[in-house]
Amino acid sequence: MPAVSVVIPCRNAADTLGTQLDALLRQTYRGSWEVLVSDNGSTDQTRLVAERYAQQLPGLRVVDCSERPGAGYARNVAVAASTAERVVFCDADDEVAPDWLEQMMAALDRGRFVAGRLDGSKLNAAAVTRSRTLPQSTGLQESPFGPGLPHASAENMGIYRTTFESVGGFDATVRILEDTDLCWRVQLAGTPLIFADRAVVHVRLRSTLSGMWRQGWGYGHADALLEERYGPAAAAAPDRVIRSTGRLRRLAGLGRLINRNRSPQALVWTLGWHAGHRAFTRQERLMADPDLAPR
Repeated sequence: MPAVSVVIPCRNAADTLGTQLDALLRQTYRGSWEVLVSDNGSTDQTRLVAERYAQQLPGLRVVDCSERPGAGYARNVAVAASTAERVVFCDADDEVAPDWLEQMMAALDRGRFVAGRLDGSKLNAAAVTRSRTLPQSTGLQESPFGPGLPHASAENMGIYRTTFESVGGFDATVRILEDTDLCWRVQLAGTPLIFADRAVVHVRLRSTLSGMWRQGWGYGHADALLEERYGPAAAAAPDRVIRSTGRLRRLAGLGRLINRNRSPQALVWTLGWHAGHRAFTRQERLMADPDLAPR
């Protein structure tokens, strides 16, 4: 039985998955381990890319999780198919450092729920990294809403299987920030989250304006969902001045928004966040009062 299962959720990741699997080939960890590529309904060559590594990586398996879209669901299916007590997560479009698995296992010796450090310098152009602040590069992430507990990205996370299963795994209904939701539920159940600063994952950031808009929209929508679930914002989330009412106030808020987000990427991401957040809150209001719907 392997000591740890490495879970990689993916959907149409043929262009980047090989980079991640090559990085796993270079791991310094000398214990027994397996790799589960959880294919969430890919229509490209993702499965073929993964299968090419089956003879090189220990226990590599492709798990079919095409029944329902979502990274959380894909991870849940892979964990159910795993055979190790410890599980670590990484993403198909990133690159783990050579000693990543070794450092994650050392961290899991100290605690049952851990998250490593994210680095954006290796896989991204300087202009992209300058356009935003990368979370989880110096410590765990914090949110201005919710239960007041830290959280982390599942692209660099480790947990004991029994701890994961005790809270029901990822909530598959939360399509984005499902990792934040998991972090809070695990900690509220009594297991602390530990930062493993030596376990490094090199992340690939969105570089196109359309990609930034879609990601910002998704995060804004998810933020609003988690605010609804865990409690309202205790402080302003990203530049919410744009939500003020009245044309002059909106124009003034937009001016401040532009001034605070000097790069096009940062501005587009923030505008997308507001659009996604407003879309969720309006949907919630309509569910509460159908008379608000336009005729």
